Amino acid sequence: MNYRRYLFAPLAALLLAGTSAASADTLDTIKQRKKILVAVDISAPPYGMLDTQARQSGSDIETARLLAKDLGVDLEIVPVTGPNRVPFLLTRKADVVLASFSVTDARKKVIDFSEPYGVIPVVVGGPTKAQVKSFADLSGKTVAVTRGTTSDQELSRGAKAVAAVNIVRYEDDATTNTAVSTGQQDYLAAAISVIPEVRRSNPSRDLEIKFVMQTFPYAIGLRKGDTALKDWLDGWVRTNLKNGRINDIYKRYFGLSLPAEMLK
Repeated sequence: MNYRRYLFAPLAALLLAGTSAASADTLDTIKQRKKILVAVDISAPPYGMLDTQARQSGSDIETARLLAKDLGVDLEIVPVTGPNRVPFLLTRKADVVLASFSVTDARKKVIDFSEPYGVIPVVVGGPTKAQVKSFADLSGKTVAVTRGTTSDQELSRGAKAVAAVNIVRYEDDATTNTAVSTGQQDYLAAAISVIPEVRRSNPSRDLEIKFVMQTFPYAIGLRKGDTALKDWLDGWVRTNLKNGRINDIYKRYFGLSLPAEMLK
């Protein structure tokens, strides 16, 4: 009996199925369905959150609504967390991801991105009186971060050469932020928008931005092979950056404008 043939047959079937799925025209599927499934992290203010009446809001929610309106279809928000954004996309639980999704070389090996529609500085925050200006100053300190995020990647990279940095990884942004706001941890690696959010949740926490680890553009995530959808999304992003609609959303939630070079 040829055991190798039986061993690899299931793997071959999965690969063929994946190839077939990748070649499907997601843009046509969305139009025929008359609805787009957009993954958004609603535990990551101000990108995604619930307002005082438990309604979904945030910059990514508003951008998703604009996207669906311009596409002429209904919108279904698929809640995700930082770690499961890519798995939800690859398993077709979502058509696209708008979830403060930073464009990185590692992610580009697995998925595609539209042209960027925003920027995220990722920072380390800590107590106001602490003399922390770089990764080297984190020696002997514990830093909270959400697992699998760009902040996690940058913190791991920067702290690799620093002795005795203890990184505590949480499974979602809400848990990470709670750990810092309640005093379980004093230091936090996160997107810049998270620092004022933690301060608002507990005004007694004297948290401030200590240093910027890296600045990343963020974009709409989509599956590789979705060429027609990528072309449409790229054109949509360019149009809505130029006409100011995406920038209006960004200013409303972040209090500042996108970089001038993005709006040309």
